[in-house]
Amino acid sequence: MLNEPVPDFELPATGGKIFRLSAARGKPLILYFYPKDSTPGCTTEAQQFRGLYPQFAALGAEVCGISRDSIKSHENFKAKQGLPFELLSDAEEKACHLFGVIRMKNMYGKQVRGIERSTFVLDGQGRLRREWRGVKVAGHAQEVLEFARELCLAT
Repeated sequence: MLNEPVPDFELPATGGKIFRLSAARGKPLILYFYPKDSTPGCTTEAQQFRGLYPQFAALGAEVCGISRDSIKSHENFKAKQGLPFELLSDAEEKACHLFGVIRMKNMYGKQVRGIERSTFVLDGQGRLRREWRGVKVAGHAQEVLEFARELCLAT
């Protein structure tokens, strides 16, 4: 899928919006998949993207977080954390399957099916330019920003 166009999809987004991938073309797009709103790792990750958001915006890049949580859960999480970007609800796992982020994971000694923390950067033409899977939160948003800078310089 790397360097290939990502098929169009749409998902409900915070703010009463509908996110359509095709409508996001024309600028770099960062899609980060995370397991669950208001959990420690996901909160830290959201805060890191929030802190760097002005730098993403200065590049003309957009950031969206995606999980299987409901829009109501997303709205609460977004408000509590003061997130300047939209969160997308993928309850039916459309985008999760498209990007292959659903995995069996060990949680407290039990196998559970969930989202593997992953990030994808698309260029302005909607082509997948970089992916990170099995993300460790510390420093990740900064690494994504550095790649977005390189991508913007190359185009």
